[in-house]
Amino acid sequence: MFKILKKQELSPGIFHYDIEAPRVAKKARAGQFIVLRVNEEGERIPLTIADFDREAGTITLIFQVVGASTQLLASKNEGESILDFVGPLGQPSEISENMGTIVCIGGGIGVAPVYPIARAMHEAGNKVISILGAKTRDILIFEDRMRAISDEVLIATDDGSYGVKGFVTTALQQLVDRGEKIDQVTAIGPGVMMRSVAEATRPLGIKTIVSLNPVMVDGTGMCGGCRVQVGDEMKFACVDGPEFDGHLVDFDSLMSRSRMFRPQEAQARDHICNIGLGR
Repeated sequence: MFKILKKQELSPGIFHYDIEAPRVAKKARAGQFIVLRVNEEGERIPLTIADFDREAGTITLIFQVVGASTQLLASKNEGESILDFVGPLGQPSEISENMGTIVCIGGGIGVAPVYPIARAMHEAGNKVISILGAKTRDILIFEDRMRAISDEVLIATDDGSYGVKGFVTTALQQLVDRGEKIDQVTAIGPGVMMRSVAEATRPLGIKTIVSLNPVMVDGTGMCGGCRVQVGDEMKFACVDGPEFDGHLVDFDSLMSRSRMFRPQEAQARDHICNIGLGR
């Protein structure tokens, strides 16, 4: 059993959990994920690691309630435990010295999983410029953490309530327009956002890495739900990734498949609401 040491609702439906998992924390690296199961009846949920503390033996998770399983997870309180917590899984981010200027882009809840990557890039001595995107200022997360490990932070909100009005690509274009030499972009967020970033950097020849954590299901490659066309190859986000060359990812088929089970997800969520969140 894995105890919930901290629970905080960052904004409506978005939660921060610190989980006691010393063996996972000991091995965790930027870009990896875990798979958890709340109880014996729960399904497996893959979540990207938002932070880890080897000394404290904790893993930080940020998740949004979107279906029955995350709703069940959000019903747990501090001091309670999660049945299964497996990881770290997936290939870690490629981090090295002298990579140059790295732009780390997080859209919505994607700001959380981009944080450990930006931190690792910074610790390796690279220049890190972070772009954080949200629909409105009220739901922007991890700003203080990102500022602490970034050389510069740009904010973009859809409604213009904070930072530049527009999308993360608006802020990215500002960097390009001022002549910033960008050696790599790492983007994590909704599929449509990552596709937009990849399309913006493609004509500029800027290496662009995207994390396909939103499409993962069981985390082992057995279900095939996270298969993705990357160039001429078929890959599995959970075992081959979750990070891939954004210019090679077939986002159209990826996003189409991710919408396939929305009716079933809604049905499961309604069922949980009707019967109550029993433990």
